[in-house]
Amino acid sequence: MLSLLHIENIAVISEADIAFDQGFNVLTGETGAGKSIVIDAIGAIMGERTSRDLIRTGAKSARVSAVFRDLPALAWFERQGVAPDENGELLIERAIQGDGKNVCRVNGRPLLVTQLRELGCQLLNIHGQHDGQQLLDEECHLDYLDSFGGTGEQRAAYAGAYEKVRALRRERDELQMDDAEKARRIDTLTYQIEELERAELKEGEEEELSARREVLRNAERLTEAVDGAWQALTGGDDGEGAVSLLMEAENRLAQGGRYSGDLKELSEKAAQLRCDADDLAELVRDLRGTLDFYPGELDELEERLDKLYRLKKKYGGSTAEMLDYLEKCRGELDAIQFSEDRIARLDKDLAKALALAKEQGELLSTQRREAAQRLSARIQAELKELDMPKVRFEVEFGPKDTPDGMDATGMDTVRFLMSANVGEDLKPINKIASGGELSRIMLALKNVLAETEQVTTLIFDEVDTGVSGRAAGKVARKLFQVSGTKQVLCVTHLPQIAAMGDVHFSVEKGEQDGRTFTRVERLDRPHRREELARLSGGEVTAVMLDGAEELLSAAEEFKKKAGKTR
Repeated sequence: MLSLLHIENIAVISEADIAFDQGFNVLTGETGAGKSIVIDAIGAIMGERTSRDLIRTGAKSARVSAVFRDLPALAWFERQGVAPDENGELLIERAIQGDGKNVCRVNGRPLLVTQLRELGCQLLNIHGQHDGQQLLDEECHLDYLDSFGGTGEQRAAYAGAYEKVRALRRERDELQMDDAEKARRIDTLTYQIEELERAELKEGEEEELSARREVLRNAERLTEAVDGAWQALTGGDDGEGAVSLLMEAENRLAQGGRYSGDLKELSEKAAQLRCDADDLAELVRDLRGTLDFYPGELDELEERLDKLYRLKKKYGGSTAEMLDYLEKCRGELDAIQFSEDRIARLDKDLAKALALAKEQGELLSTQRREAAQRLSARIQAELKELDMPKVRFEVEFGPKDTPDGMDATGMDTVRFLMSANVGEDLKPINKIASGGELSRIMLALKNVLAETEQVTTLIFDEVDTGVSGRAAGKVARKLFQVSGTKQVLCVTHLPQIAAMGDVHFSVEKGEQDGRTFTRVERLDRPHRREELARLSGGEVTAVMLDGAEELLSAAEEFKKKAGKTR
């Protein structure tokens, strides 16, 4: 559960600490007071996308942190090497910098935003007022059904089989072409292969040729330098070079070394210098040999480099890329020349893959139809408790409008149907459901789906849109019932729902020192009564206060009868 939320420099909230309880937590406040900012802050902790525009004016960065406790043993913890501390608490922190960069930490360990998002969706779910629009989108109905039915493993097995079908089809389509197109492609590939083979490409050749060209272009200067060094080391014909002079010095010092230890040591150093000079002379002689070239060598080298340059413009930016392209052309040519045999084999493989995909798809469809019956019964039961006793809810199945009757999601099209009134036919939800009905259907659906999820916290952000009167009381009781197994945080404008909360927070906006700020305050019972009166009529009067007291007392009596313990 979410135990503590700290918000710092988010929009109009300079700083706020909210200590949530297990059970039913409600947040109320005037429109624009900042309730949505609290939800945005929680979304940031979940790894949702944020913007530097969230940073409070004048601040360099914004920060959100949250403490969770009583968490289940999530596989994510083991994969990431992170776990709650010895007190069973998990601290999540996220800083939003002015340059748009984010810093995320879990129990002090840095994480990527994508890792935080993966963790966040396992800790809590946020159900917003726009979720009803997803219910109107029939593309989402299949995912809802699969989530309820727990078909993930079978859906993955089908997806793997179907992807094999798609891969084989792609390969087959690439091989299928008319005779004229095939002939043109064979001519093109044959020409390219022959041109590249004639070039006799070698890895590293261009680099070697470029280095040799640089030597030949500067051969005269290099020859003068090398010859001069050779003359200095060996003395040439005269023999009076550095090597011979060092040898003479070595001999003289060796003679004196018979009488002096210092001279003997110097003789050994002279011997080392003479050896080094001799080695250097050998290296210079070898280098001199590389500077010899025959007439026309530079022209041949330039011609070869020009050929490589022209080939690179056609077939790749380097010799390695041209060799890769050559192998690709050879493979494609072989595939075309033997395409009929390959297509025949692919047809056999495709038939087997289709059969397997259909088999997996039928198993998936069976699971979905069984889940649909359970879902319909559960949704109808939930809706009866939400003041929709006459509603009928069903899941309609249809085939896929594709040549094979399949796509990446399976063999089924799914949409939710309902009839809100006796005697009315079942029709698509997006055709007949009102705003209040959508809110209650979504609440029922979310409540049912939450039973199969590991998340311990559910957040409802103004999901009571279009609900009023007796239906509002029913929604309040349903949210209270949900809070028996999950921590519930609810942003609401309805006094009936706010009265049912175990903990009530007020979000208020004010001004101080010329700045707008938002304060989040936990209300005691007298202040709750005033807040409920405000929600009921805006202006707090004695009559409104009496009505608020009646709401609180009725909620307390309901809880007492429900026998719910914390």
